[in-house]
Amino acid sequence: MNKKIPLADKIRPQTLADFMGQKALLDQGKILQQAIKSDNIPSMIFWGPPGSGKTTLAYIISRITKGRFIRLSATSSGVKDLRKEIEQAKEAEAKTILFIDEIHRFNKGQQDTLLSFIENGTITLIGATTENPSFEVNNALLSRCRVFVLEKLTAQDIVKILTRAIKDKSNGLGELKITISKKDLRFLAEISDGDARTALNALEFASGISNKISRQTIKEALQKFIAYDKNGEEHYNIISALHKSMRGGDADAALYWLARMLEGGEDPLYIARRIIRFASEDIGTANSLALNQAVAAYQACHYIGRPECELNLAQAVVYMAKSKKSNKLYTAYQQAINDVKQYGSLPVPLHIRNAPTKLMKDLKYGRDYKYSPDFNYQDDQEYLPDKLKGRKYLNFG
Repeated sequence: MNKKIPLADKIRPQTLADFMGQKALLDQGKILQQAIKSDNIPSMIFWGPPGSGKTTLAYIISRITKGRFIRLSATSSGVKDLRKEIEQAKEAEAKTILFIDEIHRFNKGQQDTLLSFIENGTITLIGATTENPSFEVNNALLSRCRVFVLEKLTAQDIVKILTRAIKDKSNGLGELKITISKKDLRFLAEISDGDARTALNALEFASGISNKISRQTIKEALQKFIAYDKNGEEHYNIISALHKSMRGGDADAALYWLARMLEGGEDPLYIARRIIRFASEDIGTANSLALNQAVAAYQACHYIGRPECELNLAQAVVYMAKSKKSNKLYTAYQQAINDVKQYGSLPVPLHIRNAPTKLMKDLKYGRDYKYSPDFNYQDDQEYLPDKLKGRKYLNFG
C-alpha cells in the first residue's frame, strides 16, 4: 500500500453497509438507496458540509455501477477536460457516470457544457458541493438534477470511523497498535465538528507523533496539520485580518491575507461576499462606487472562476483599502435596529399608509399625504412613527 495515500482515502468505505451517517438518505427503502442498489441513478448533486461523505458515496456508486465512472475536480479541470470525457462517453457502449467534485467552482460556461449531454443521456452527472446549489449551480443544470442533502456527521459516527481506522490492519493503523482512551477519541470526534476527513487526518498525524495518543497529542496534531482550515478558527482569524487591513487602509496587508485565503483553498465567492459587505459597512456613503466594485468582483468570480478571478479579488481589496471610509451608514442602521427592538411594531402613520380599498380610505389611510414631486421634494411631513418623530440616524454634517 502506498504510504503517501492519506488515511482517509485508504479506509474509504467500499459498500453502503460500511458507510457511516446519512440514514435519512440511505436507510432501507429510501429513494437514493434503491437507486444505487438497482444501478439506476439519476443525475444528481450531493450537497453537504466538508467530510460528510459526498465523495465516498460517489466512490461506492462507482463500485456498484456497471458503467464507466469518471471523476473530475472542478478545482483542476476545465472545459477541455470535460469535452474530452464527453467525447469518450459518446463512443462508449456502457453508460458513463461523471463525478465532478466541488462543482460549485465551475463557472457558468463550464456548467452549460454539461446540459445537452445530460439531457440526451450521454452522461449521468454526480456533482458534489459544499455550497447551496440554488446559488452556485445554474438553474438549467439544477433542473436536470436531483439534489440530495447530506447532513453533518455526528460525533458518534466519527468515533466509529476512527475506531475502524485504528483497528484496520490492512488499510488503517492497526499495525501501529495505537492506544487512545474513549474520552480522548470522543474529544477528537467532537472537535472535528462533523468532518470525518479532518478527524482522520488528525489521527494519522497524531499516530506519527506517538502510538499512545493523548488529548495533548491530538491538539498538537490539529495545530500542525491545519495551516488553513476554512471551517475552523484560523478561517475566521484570517478573514478578520483581511477586513481590518482594508478598514485600516493597508492595501499590502489586505493582499497578503487575500493570498493566504486563496492559497488555502477558500472559495473566491465567499471572499467576494465579504468584500460586498465591507463596501457598505466600512465605506458606505463615503464612496458609492465601492459597492459597484465589490459586486463586479463577485460577478467576475462567478463568470471565470479560479485561478483567473484571483486578480479581480485583488483589485477589489486594494480598491477597498485605498477608498475613503465612513461607517455612518452602518452605525445609523444599528440605531434603527435598536429602535425596532426597543419599541416593537410601531404603527405606520395614517397619511403614508397604502389605501387600495374604499374601507381603507374610509379609515383615513393615505389621507393628507403630500406627493413629494408636487412640492419639489420639499414637503414638510413626518415619515416615522409618532414615538420616533424627529429621530435622526444619519448625520452628514
